[in-house]
Amino acid sequence: MKYEINYPVRKSDLELHFSDDYLHFSDLVHTPEGTDQEVAAIWELLALSQGSAILELGCGYGRIANRLAEKGAQVTGLDASPVLLKKAEADAAERQVDVEYVLGDMRSLPWRDRFDAAFLWYTTFGYFDEADNERVLHEAYSTLRKGGRLLIDQNNRFALLRDKSPICHVLQRNDDLRIDIINNDALTDRRNCERIVVRNGCVRRTRLSTRHYGFPEYVRMLQAAGFESVEAYGQEGGEFTSYGPRLVVVACK
Repeated sequence: MKYEINYPVRKSDLELHFSDDYLHFSDLVHTPEGTDQEVAAIWELLALSQGSAILELGCGYGRIANRLAEKGAQVTGLDASPVLLKKAEADAAERQVDVEYVLGDMRSLPWRDRFDAAFLWYTTFGYFDEADNERVLHEAYSTLRKGGRLLIDQNNRFALLRDKSPICHVLQRNDDLRIDIINNDALTDRRNCERIVVRNGCVRRTRLSTRHYGFPEYVRMLQAAGFESVEAYGQEGGEFTSYGPRLVVVACK
């Protein structure tokens, strides 16, 4: 059987998926209380302190970055979506924090040896093909100072395979609907999502595919990028279990 793999890696795909529709439903997915808990976990996992220089790759609308800035970190956030970055900047201004937001591609970063820590949170790693995903890790490594840490949080692929595909998730805000039809592909270790948004009398469809890696693969890739040590955790820094919801990886330069 011939098996074809189609990677939706174009910048336009990410911009369409992470658009105003994404913002419209965002607070149904992430509560303020839940985000505060995530920020506390990131702070501890990265061993941050007042004045730490941090880079968030795929920062979205700033829900994590702005709270880290409130805790005293010097934060830079990079994202490919102008819509989400505009919201992040507005939220930073409202909170009266100074965060550097940059429109860009995580596969090509402008900084070298600048940050104490970098992170990709809530499955923002794995959008691309194998070579470009590994390129992201090499670029992240280059941004860090000696002793810097890289944190990656993603779905645990072993837990995903327990779910019978396709999976349908529905969110509703007043008369608006967001429907995610998700297939977990065991042959490619990719989670493929078709999103249908019904809003203001219009129907919009987007697609996103994310590669999910196991810990041995992370060790290989991160060591190839130059990292000296790699550790595994579960959700928000707890103990990793085979069927827990998250895999959290921390690598040290």
